[in-house]
Amino acid sequence: MSASAPGDATDWLLVACGVHSLAFAGFHLGFSRLFDWPRSLQSTTRVNRAVLQIANAQLVWVFAAVALACLLMPGPLATTPLGRALLGAMAVFWWLRLALQFVWLRLRRWQVHVLSAIFLLGGLLFTAAALRG
Repeated sequence: MSASAPGDATDWLLVACGVHSLAFAGFHLGFSRLFDWPRSLQSTTRVNRAVLQIANAQLVWVFAAVALACLLMPGPLATTPLGRALLGAMAVFWWLRLALQFVWLRLRRWQVHVLSAIFLLGGLLFTAAALRG
């Protein structure tokens, strides 16, 4: 059951959150190729290799699950305490990810700036979705 009339701002906002999350699931699916794993990880320990690749695989699952929730269950996300908490948690995730970008990835490259802007977008989208209703 939808929380709002079809086509209203909440529906579109949750679709945007879902598309954003789905895009990140796809992006993380490509990490192995993008970063030349496992070859580029050979210089680190076996444990570090495993942790990095496992964490990445789990992020794919989290982003896909959030995307599916946003796209298939917008009503409960927008109207229930649990749904709003999930949206709020994702907002915090993206704000924290943006902040950590400046702590651990201080590179002056256009790709990093584009990623920062996309993290900002995630923070804005999920914050707006969590506060609506």
